[in-house]
Amino acid sequence: MKKVLLLVFLASALVGCKSSRVGDTSNVQVRFLDDYNITDGLEIKDTEVGGLSGIDYHEGTYYMVSDHPSNPRIYLATIEISEEKIDSVVISDVILLDKKHKSLKDQHLDLESILFEPEDENFLLSSEGNINNNKDPMLFRVSKMGDFVTSFAVPENLLAESIKKPRNNGTLEGLTESYDGKGVWAAMELPLETDGPKPKLYPTKSPVRITHFDKETQTATKQFPYRLDRIAKIPWLYFAVNGVTDLLEYAPDKFLVLERGFSAGHGQKGNTVRIFDVDATLATNTLDINNLRVSFNNPAKKTLLYDFKWAKKFLSQEIIDNIEGITFGPTLPNGNQSLILISDNNFNSMGQQLNQVILMEYIPKK
Repeated sequence: MKKVLLLVFLASALVGCKSSRVGDTSNVQVRFLDDYNITDGLEIKDTEVGGLSGIDYHEGTYYMVSDHPSNPRIYLATIEISEEKIDSVVISDVILLDKKHKSLKDQHLDLESILFEPEDENFLLSSEGNINNNKDPMLFRVSKMGDFVTSFAVPENLLAESIKKPRNNGTLEGLTESYDGKGVWAAMELPLETDGPKPKLYPTKSPVRITHFDKETQTATKQFPYRLDRIAKIPWLYFAVNGVTDLLEYAPDKFLVLERGFSAGHGQKGNTVRIFDVDATLATNTLDINNLRVSFNNPAKKTLLYDFKWAKKFLSQEIIDNIEGITFGPTLPNGNQSLILISDNNFNSMGQQLNQVILMEYIPKK
């Protein structure tokens, strides 16, 4: 039986493979344009550029967070785009967070996403915390100097000591401003243990919670379930994972959701990165639902928009790395908006990885 299942998985991996720059759904089309690898080992003001797990863009400047808990920081960069190519990525400065503040000094700041708030020149950051060491995930603001400003109230079931059992390294991950500008959406990377299993090689009901927070009250107001896809590559070693790493709300209750999978034993080719077009219009509000395994809930509808295995022959090293961040970028010469994606190289702690920047074209359908 195991041999039969293995053959089925191998066959399914081969079916539908294609090389294409373009992906589309009934709502939106995207087109892969280019990739660029930031120099490995680059240092800015005595810090190594790496662990780039989130990115945001505003008026010519890119803001990237580094998920280095002992020295959490934000990098400022410019990305020069010529026609459909990335000419250069220049990282010009770094903002170090003040961990001595009473609200941060005892926290485990594993920063995963960033939003720049131009009205106050603050940054909104998500941190996964460290569930194994009872360190809570956080959603909080810092100033342009890296000083703590304020924090949001995270729902109880997402906290470290919750009986709903959030998974270590699987809590608050992606952030996007709501389409109306009045709130933000924060996505979990993995399901709560009480909600469902982590993704497997076979399809599972693995729902993550995506939560809306009101900017003014700094509290959660609604939430919807989003079911993860299965593991796409057979792990030849023990470890495999797939989860949400970032998202963008491009219309009311409609999102681009970034899923990143990894299967050990494939060297630098163990990552699977996919963008889904997601409609949460009819999704259940799960904010007050404690257990998604036993309570009825309608998940958001998802449609595959782009799988980066399609871009293999267009990538400079034929590798899609550990992509964790996505943002709307500047307008392209043809009038369409760009998408910029960034990878987390884990400071090469898991083998050789890339600080990879991806350029795509975003084309909404009328």
